[in-house]
Amino acid sequence: MNGNAEMLNFIYQNSQMGVETIEHLASITENANFKKHLQSQYREYKEIHHAAREMLNKNGYDEKGISAFEKIRTYLMINLQTITDKSASHIAEMLIIGSNMGVINAIKNIKKYQNAEPDILGLMKKLQKFEENNIKELKAFL
Repeated sequence: MNGNAEMLNFIYQNSQMGVETIEHLASITENANFKKHLQSQYREYKEIHHAAREMLNKNGYDEKGISAFEKIRTYLMINLQTITDKSASHIAEMLIIGSNMGVINAIKNIKKYQNAEPDILGLMKKLQKFEENNIKELKAFL
């Protein structure tokens, strides 16, 4: 697989994880303001996910989504971590940790695939900025 496909698949998987995680967490939280914030994040992850899929298909690459095992593992981890604490503060902390991982991986991929096509690099940078903004906004809920 070439660098363009690898970068797009990273974006695709990262945004898929965001979509599925936010969807699950929004059903757990009881804080109306926080739920509204999560819905906003959900829409942005969905938009990035769609853009990555479009670019993958346009370039003739197959989408490599998150494995069933990874989905189940994430679902179970969320349930374990929220079994005793469903507060907006705790969920925001979980999301900040996830977004930090997203930022780190985005930066690594931008450096690793610096010769990728400009529109693909642009989508990766958009994802990075989105993750950084999530961290800033989620701090209000800690």
